[in-house]
Amino acid sequence: MLLNADVKGLEVVVAAELSGDKVLKQEIIDRVDIHETNRDRFNLGEGKPGRLVAKTLKFRIIYGGGAYSFANDPDFQGVSKSQKFWANIIEEYYTKYSGIKIWHESLIETAQRTELLEIPSGRLFPIVPSVNKWNGELDWPITVIKNYVVQGFGADLVMLARLEARKRIKATGLECKLISTIHDSIVADTPEENVEIIGKILNDSIEYVPSLCKQVFGYEFSLPLTAEIQWGKNKKDMQELKM
Repeated sequence: MLLNADVKGLEVVVAAELSGDKVLKQEIIDRVDIHETNRDRFNLGEGKPGRLVAKTLKFRIIYGGGAYSFANDPDFQGVSKSQKFWANIIEEYYTKYSGIKIWHESLIETAQRTELLEIPSGRLFPIVPSVNKWNGELDWPITVIKNYVVQGFGADLVMLARLEARKRIKATGLECKLISTIHDSIVADTPEENVEIIGKILNDSIEYVPSLCKQVFGYEFSLPLTAEIQWGKNKKDMQELKM
């Protein structure tokens, strides 16, 4: 049987952690339904379609999406095709999550000054500008600057969870193979009789990652990490494992 352990909202948790945004951090701690809250606040439509827009909006702004991309994306045009509308939404988002805005500005300033970004795990990201052929000025990859630190630290957190799971599974002596890491998920293969035990190990390993951050990276991770565990005969037909 396959087990899939997904780190819930990994990129959002990492962005909240690295930015220190008080509103987003409190929403995560309080387990607020952020998509639903922002769907209502930003008037992004009704029901599931509006919720999906709110979810995608959150990730795109974290990664540097602008008003033009929103206005010209078919998935968003059901809400509005107006670039001005989406510019106002982005401004309102940054008003609510002012710490994200300050952090983004700081990342850009650091990248332009040092051509280097560092995350708490010690990983370094060289940031190289290109030269605009029309005016000779430097063009900085803004979306890359905002994206790399979140994706990079998120990958390091999943690595810690994977290593911890491997250690705990090995200690049980149970038959189980760790197959892969897919973005923010860990995939394992085990006989059906082991599903509950291995599922709990994967869940507990992910929840233990903040403690591992201090041990391995010397960094105090202030937010909880939670997991969603699914299992099934294949990736298409999976069901939630109740913990």
